[in-house]
Amino acid sequence: MRVKQLAMQMDTARLLIRTLQTLDAEPLARIWSDPEVTRYMGGPRDQDQIRELLEEDAADPNPPQLDLWPVIEKASGRVVGHCGLLEKEVNGKAEVEVIYVLEPLAWGKGYATEAASAVVEHAFEELGMRRVIALIDPQNAASERVALKLGMQLEGETVRPNGKVMRVYAVGAKDEPFPI
Repeated sequence: MRVKQLAMQMDTARLLIRTLQTLDAEPLARIWSDPEVTRYMGGPRDQDQIRELLEEDAADPNPPQLDLWPVIEKASGRVVGHCGLLEKEVNGKAEVEVIYVLEPLAWGKGYATEAASAVVEHAFEELGMRRVIALIDPQNAASERVALKLGMQLEGETVRPNGKVMRVYAVGAKDEPFPI
């Protein structure tokens, strides 16, 4: 979905989530190359390659409407994570997944719930979506807790193209009957 999008910004009590900028590439590349951070997300990415891709994305004058955005801790001004919405095919159906990835120093502070909550609200209220999912590794208890705090319900499991079994959590917009 490549619809022209102006600069996007979401403010929460402690976080700023906004359109990617070139200066975000290095801290985000460090996050995505951390084996501990990515252990439930397919493992670490090549830091140089991710940084280059992020720099290219930041230079795009027409960023996609669905994307991952830097999560900035307001108190420090540091990029502490990446959160957003991506299109996925799950069991033959087009879905939109909320994704939240934080550096270890940001763990245990409720930032994942705070960021993902703002992004899901954005999906429903600004983008008019009716449903958002989360694909969660069954071993990732922390991510499951976030999904439950977002009001998501476990719908079942799916096998991803890489053969990995993931749990499917979903939430519908407030005026949508559930399950959708």
